[in-house]
Amino acid sequence: MDDDKADVAVAEMPLAGVDGYAWARARPVSRWFMLVYGLAYTGMWMALLSPLLVGLAMRVQVIDPAHADNSLSLVVGVGALAALFGNPFFGRLSDRTVSRFGVRRPWLVGGALVGVAGLAMVAQAESIPALLLGWCVTQLAYNAQLAALAAILSDQVPPSQRGTVSGIVSISLPVGMTVGTFLVQAFATSTYAIFLLPGVIALISALALAGALRGERSAEAHAAPYGWREFAGSFWIDPRRFPDFSWTWCSRFLQFAGVALLLTYQELYLIHQLHCPVHEAPHRIFLSTLLQSTMLAAFGVLGGRLSDAVGRRKAFVSGAALLYALALLLIALTRSFDWFLVGMAVTGIAQGAYLAVDLALLTDVLPERETHAARNLGIFNIASVLPQLLMPAMAPGILAMTGDSYAVLFVLAAILVVAGAWTIQRVQGVR
Repeated sequence: MDDDKADVAVAEMPLAGVDGYAWARARPVSRWFMLVYGLAYTGMWMALLSPLLVGLAMRVQVIDPAHADNSLSLVVGVGALAALFGNPFFGRLSDRTVSRFGVRRPWLVGGALVGVAGLAMVAQAESIPALLLGWCVTQLAYNAQLAALAAILSDQVPPSQRGTVSGIVSISLPVGMTVGTFLVQAFATSTYAIFLLPGVIALISALALAGALRGERSAEAHAAPYGWREFAGSFWIDPRRFPDFSWTWCSRFLQFAGVALLLTYQELYLIHQLHCPVHEAPHRIFLSTLLQSTMLAAFGVLGGRLSDAVGRRKAFVSGAALLYALALLLIALTRSFDWFLVGMAVTGIAQGAYLAVDLALLTDVLPERETHAARNLGIFNIASVLPQLLMPAMAPGILAMTGDSYAVLFVLAAILVVAGAWTIQRVQGVR
């Protein structure tokens, strides 16, 4: 296929000579770019997480009220698997795509557009299989958009600003969750509005970012088949060739293993260890989540700016991880809801600083940045998603061996996080 016969093609190898990213990274990004980049991330999280937090459960309750728990677990679990494999796969395709629109814009805007279609399928589904199909389309679409979004940080932002921009990215998730759940409550009587409004906002914000991108690659490379070897390569980076990336991946996996244990079992911990009445647990979880998100938003931006100012990454990441571990120990040992809130606030501070600086550190050590940035960032994203599948599967056995002790579970989470803090110190290419 020649370039004059198609707007978009998949390239065998992007040509360094047509890559405008080195020029783009040589110039600081503007505040407008930072704003629309943050808004695009926020819109994407809003569209993806609003159904996950509220909307899917509402649809399942309408479609299959007798088996709502099992049906919801099926839909969410299969969707998570789609996200796990979809992100690096679409990242690989994004890296190989050359077009008159660049390598990121087609996936940035196309992912948001297909995401709206997937959300429409979810909104009108009348059976669990239809709901499952719609949710998988939604997950794949927004993970294609996420692959492009993540690569833009490496493509467009100079190292001196990556901590600041990563801090903005780190607050997009709690802001997206908060605004998304507010919209769900505001339009609770309209099924289509619940799902489609966040999707439309995500599409508009993606279009705004697409217009702000600089130095996107032009369509001059020749297309080549995308074979099974290339597909398998979407999920693997040789740790012997790129040890810094591998240590960073391991550190993120260990950190998010601890996070997954806390987020998954905090409600049962409140009920069984703090003896919270079952009917009060959702309200207390809302309070703790709101407090945690507020701290995360505030300290995410601050941590990123401080990291840029002093020119160091590893100390911030390790320090934030150790602070998170201390908060987990406080939560494990407390018998008071007030102290539980204190612990959750500290996890927000730690996670905000961690996410901002860890993403900047990753971008600094990212291998093959010019040719495989989106693929490699997608592989890194597996370190965030995989613990959400593994930890809930392992935790019941741990609880069975410890007499349902959630304190032991959270101490284990703290140990995993400390291991992650140690692991990041093995990185050699970043201070």
